[in-house]
Amino acid sequence: MASASLVLAMFFCGCRKKAELREQVTQSREQIAALITDSVNTLISDSGVTRYRIEAPQWLIYDRTEPPYQEFPQGIYMEQFDIDLSVQASLKADYAYYDEQQQQWTLRGNVHALNRKGEEFDTPEMKWDQKTHRVYSDTSIHIKREKSIIEGVGFDSNEEMSKYTILHPTGVFPIEEK
Repeated sequence: MASASLVLAMFFCGCRKKAELREQVTQSREQIAALITDSVNTLISDSGVTRYRIEAPQWLIYDRTEPPYQEFPQGIYMEQFDIDLSVQASLKADYAYYDEQQQQWTLRGNVHALNRKGEEFDTPEMKWDQKTHRVYSDTSIHIKREKSIIEGVGFDSNEEMSKYTILHPTGVFPIEEK
């Protein structure tokens, strides 16, 4: 009789745990990625011309969250091509998050960007607002140019990172002796 009671208790506990698990899965559906893609290497074209390449170890798409977003938890690398498929600019980060409603990227961890002029930007965090075509950060920035290095805290730039303002600049500039 004792063993029958034990089996019955285990059966009811087992059913209860399955019901709890089912409830947790149903409640957290919005927290589960709708799409998980590993080893991403994709090309994006504009009017039939290949313009961009995205490479990432993992790409997660959350379509039922508020707001919906995409996440690259293991980093991202993007390239922009000219008409001859030469790399014009690139961007790399250890982590990336894209808010679909705001059309805004947040890049974190060893963010490195190369603009069309060959200037290199290094910062721990960068935001890219595609609605306003603005790139900005309030963290440290290190810009390596052909003949100078500019450092500071905080910057604001156009999308191409060709016209930018360093908010609190410091730097090393060559001085021509006459």
